[in-house]
Amino acid sequence: MCSAARNPCNPTLAAWASGLSIGRARADLTFLAERREGQWYRLSYGQARQQVGALAQGLLDMRLAKDAPLVVLSENDIDHALLVLAAMHIGVPVATISVAYAQSAGDCAKLQSILRALGPAVIFANDAARYGHALAAIQADCPVIVACNHHAVLGAIPLSDLYECVETPAVMAAFATVVPDTTARYSLTSGSTGVPKVVVTTQRMLCANQQSIAQCWKFVEQRAMVVLDWLPWSHVFGANHNFNLVLRNGGTLYIDDGRPLPGSIERTLENIRSVRPTLFFNVPKGYEVMLPFLETDDALARSFFERLEMVFFAGAALPASLWQRLKAVAARVSIKPLLFSSAWGATETSPVLTMVHYLTQASGNIGLPVPGVEIKFVASGDKLEMRVRGEAVFNAYRHSPELTASAFDDEGYYRIGDAGELVDPQAPEKGIQFNGRITEDFKLTSGTWVSVGALRVRLLSALSPYVQDCVITGHDRDELGALLFASPALRELAGEGGHCMTADELSACDAVRQALLAAIVRLAKETPATSKHVTRLVILDTPPNLEAGEVTDKGYINQRQSLNLRADQVARLHAENLDPAVIQLAQATGAFSYAI
Repeated sequence: MCSAARNPCNPTLAAWASGLSIGRARADLTFLAERREGQWYRLSYGQARQQVGALAQGLLDMRLAKDAPLVVLSENDIDHALLVLAAMHIGVPVATISVAYAQSAGDCAKLQSILRALGPAVIFANDAARYGHALAAIQADCPVIVACNHHAVLGAIPLSDLYECVETPAVMAAFATVVPDTTARYSLTSGSTGVPKVVVTTQRMLCANQQSIAQCWKFVEQRAMVVLDWLPWSHVFGANHNFNLVLRNGGTLYIDDGRPLPGSIERTLENIRSVRPTLFFNVPKGYEVMLPFLETDDALARSFFERLEMVFFAGAALPASLWQRLKAVAARVSIKPLLFSSAWGATETSPVLTMVHYLTQASGNIGLPVPGVEIKFVASGDKLEMRVRGEAVFNAYRHSPELTASAFDDEGYYRIGDAGELVDPQAPEKGIQFNGRITEDFKLTSGTWVSVGALRVRLLSALSPYVQDCVITGHDRDELGALLFASPALRELAGEGGHCMTADELSACDAVRQALLAAIVRLAKETPATSKHVTRLVILDTPPNLEAGEVTDKGYINQRQSLNLRADQVARLHAENLDPAVIQLAQATGAFSYAI
C-alpha cells in the first residue's frame, strides 16, 4: 500500500488510488456504496484495491495509445469510479463527459465535437441500452467497454472481462511511472461562457488542491467521513473535490441516486435517513428543493443534521433567504455548532481557490485563498476582476495554444473572469465577497453597469419561495426585467387548478401577481438604483433545457444561453406595447423614486 502523504517523491492521486486512502482506512472499511435493487451495495477499500488492480491490468492488455484518454459517457456508479481509478493508477488520463451530451435524442453533434477534441483511446458506458444511441451516433474508432447489455453495441467489450483479469507486476511498474506532472484528467469546462474547453489537469494540481483543503478543514483528517453525494463526476465539484476528498482521507462515499428535482428528491431524502452523512455538498438549487421537506419533517431534519459537521454549497451563490432557512432548521434540531461553508474555483483550478473555514454571518462570502493560491484584484469597469495563480491552477488547454496564451496575463495569473471584493478592506481576514462574472454584466442605456450575479441572488431571495430560478434581462435598455421559472409554491397560489395552468394563465391570477409584485416592490425600496432592481417580470412556460445548454450539470442557469434561447420572451418582456402577461412594477400601488 502506497501513501501520497508519506511518499513525497510521488505525491499523486494515483498514489492514493494505489493505497486507496492515505493509510488511515482499514481494508474492511466501506469505501463506495450504491443502491442495487433498493439495497446498499458496499465495496470495502480492500475489495476496491483488488478490483482496481484487475481493471488496470485489463487496460494495460489493451495497449492503449499514449496520452489518449479513457472517456466515460455515463453517470456516477461504482464501475465508473473503479475504472477511473484504474486508469489513473497506470497513467492513462480520464475524461468524463456530462450525460446531457451522451443522452441527447438528437444527432449528438456536440458530443462528437467533444470526442474529436479528446481523441479517446477507449470509451466506457455503463449501460449500452441507455447510451446505445450516443454510441451509434459517434461511430467510435476505438474500443468500447460496457458494463450492462453489451450485446446492444456491436463489438463492445464487457466490463466483466476486465474484472476477471489477474494483476501482474506490470501494473505497479506502470504506476511507478506516474509523477506529479502526469496528466490525470482532461476536464471539460461547463460551457457556461461558450464552447467547452479541454483543461489539462495534472496529478500535481489534484493533490495540491486536496492538501490545501486538508489544511483549511483540519477535521477531514481527524474524524471518520461519511458523504452522500449526487454531484456528477463530469464536473470538478463532484469529481476533483468531493470524490477525491473521500479518497484522500479514507472516508466513505454513498453514491446518491436521487436528484434535486421533483420526483427525484424523494430518493435523496430516503438516502439521507439511511446514511446520516457527516459532510454534505450541494448546489444552491439542491438545498432549495430539500428545504420544504426539512422544514416540515423533524425526523428527517434530525437524520440530516444529527451527525453533520458541515453544510457546503458551491457552483452558484446561495440566496440569503435559503441561508437563513437552512440555519433555522439546523438550530431547531441540533444543538452543536455547524459550519456553513462555501468555496470558489473553476475547472481550470481543479477546483478550489478560496474556502470558508470559519464562521460567517451571511451568504456570498467565498472565504480566503487556500494555501498555495495567490489572488490579484484588477479594475474592470466598476468591479474588481480576480486573477489567480498557484500549484492547483492549470497550465494549458489541450491542443489550444492561442486559447492558453489568452487565458493568462503577463504575470502568469489566470484570467478567471469572476469579480469580487474584500468584505472589509480594513480586515481582509473576513474574506472575499463574490461579485458575479465579468462576462455576464451589461450596461443600461444610461451607461450604468448591471452586476447580473449579485442582482440575480437578491431577486431570488426576494421572490422566495415562488421562483425556482430567473434570468436577468435589460441589455442596452432603460430598465431591467427577469424571466421567471415558477416553483410549485407559486402555482399553489393560483388554487386547485394552478398546477395545470399555462404561464400566462398563472400571471392573470390576482394572488400570483400580488405576491410577485410585493417582492419586486420590496427590492426596489431596498435598492432604488435602476441597475439594482427589476421592473418587469414574465413567467415562463417551460423549465430550463439541460440538453440545449440552458442549465449546467451543476444545476445553475447559463444566463447567456438562456437569453439566446428565449429571445422571443425577452422581446415580449421589454416591448413598448406591454403584453397583459407581463407583471410590471408600475402596476403596484404607491409611488417609488429611482436613482441611476
